Amino acid sequence: MAEFLSLHDAVSRYVADGATVAMEGFTHLIPFAAGHEVIRQKKRDLTLIRMTPDLIYDQLIGAGCAKKLIFSWGGNPGVGSLHRLRDAVEHGWPNSIEILEHSHAAMACAFEAGAAGLPLAILRGYIGSDLPKVNDQIKFIDCPFTGERLAAVPSIRPDVSIVHAQKADRHGNVLVEGIVGVQKEAVMAARHSIVTVEEVVDDLDTHPNACVIPGWVIDAVAEAPGGAKPSYTHGYYPRSNKFYKDWDPIARDREAFSAWLDENVYANEGAKA
Repeated sequence: MAEFLSLHDAVSRYVADGATVAMEGFTHLIPFAAGHEVIRQKKRDLTLIRMTPDLIYDQLIGAGCAKKLIFSWGGNPGVGSLHRLRDAVEHGWPNSIEILEHSHAAMACAFEAGAAGLPLAILRGYIGSDLPKVNDQIKFIDCPFTGERLAAVPSIRPDVSIVHAQKADRHGNVLVEGIVGVQKEAVMAARHSIVTVEEVVDDLDTHPNACVIPGWVIDAVAEAPGGAKPSYTHGYYPRSNKFYKDWDPIARDREAFSAWLDENVYANEGAKA
């Protein structure tokens, strides 16, 4: 059952050096506050998983937290490259990083398979793609019923999944509204999970077919108002498009990036409260 913890304590307890960590949220509900807490606690040698690595993974990689990235697209949405990711891959700064690239469909299927406790995901895809040449986790099998050639990838089973959502009730049940990605599957696929929320309420006030992550699959709920900024949380605050544009020159320069970390992440101890 979900336990209510501070974000500092949740990350300290469930994110260990060397862990496989998935941080999900599509377009909005990106768990920036949790990612910054991981940076502050100087977690190392993490295998980071995310369908669409964007600024939070650029920051984690630039801070030296990651040794490997499993992903299906990486970039600064609407702006350009992730320069801290590129620097790590191309020049080994602050350390070299291994990358394993999938398609969106394969990542989604792999999360779903992990949530179901299955060892692999099977999908129509990768036929004619060059990704199998650079990703040895992509295999091909024949359907035992039709003989159709299908792709297979390992299920995703993180040590810990971290997501952000609108609210949790006092039993630890979590409501996700707006654009829903693979947050629920990521939580259910993981050994442990942390969910940050904008607020804790007495009643979720849900509607039929709402995406509710039940408290019995969550280890820790941490109240973190603004926890998705500079991305947005549907119904709470908008996306800061300016920050995404401003990030490009910051991330291009190692000294500018390091200064930004010092001022905006390491100096911010408020998440311990």
